[in-house]
Amino acid sequence: MKSISIQITSGQGPEECCRVVAKVQEMLIKRARQLKIQIEVLENIKGELNGTLRSALLLARGEDLTAFIKEWQGSILWIAQSPYRRYHKRKNWFIGVEIYENQEKLKWNPKEIVIETLRASGPGGQNVNKVETAVRAIHKPSGLQVLVMDTRSQLQNKKICLERLENKVISWQTRQLVDQQQLQWQNHTALARGNPVKTITARL
Repeated sequence: MKSISIQITSGQGPEECCRVVAKVQEMLIKRARQLKIQIEVLENIKGELNGTLRSALLLARGEDLTAFIKEWQGSILWIAQSPYRRYHKRKNWFIGVEIYENQEKLKWNPKEIVIETLRASGPGGQNVNKVETAVRAIHKPSGLQVLVMDTRSQLQNKKICLERLENKVISWQTRQLVDQQQLQWQNHTALARGNPVKTITARL
């Protein structure tokens, strides 16, 4: 299964562009689910106004992401009257979508995980006090950790704990990767406006 990180940015655009970022994120997630692509939001940086995003970071996984990448990667033009400035003449709002293919760089290595068991706290009767059913998993390279005491079964708690930690580690690795690659990407300061990959005409 391949993995990509997706960054949607308003660049240095006004709040209308931040509104477009939020709307495009909704459309992108909906489209991914239609294509049976697993997608999750890792980070949203909010704009100054309600319902706006200055930027968004998402993680997508799927067997074939080629068509999805081609559909969204690049600058996007949204044509609409400003919802914030009623008599403003400008109707063209640009944002950028950058996609990083990182399937070879996101790795989950069970050998880097330390597992600890401990007594669960809270209600549960005598079993809670006598048996170490809670499980903590620690990812040594990052220091990230997850504690699970959801069930009375240590085995089940361990399974849940490892699943949650894996998601957390992948998110952390994605953030690291994007930070590195972003040094080569200048869309935050200068979006390419000449040749949008997608043009949308709809109300904001």
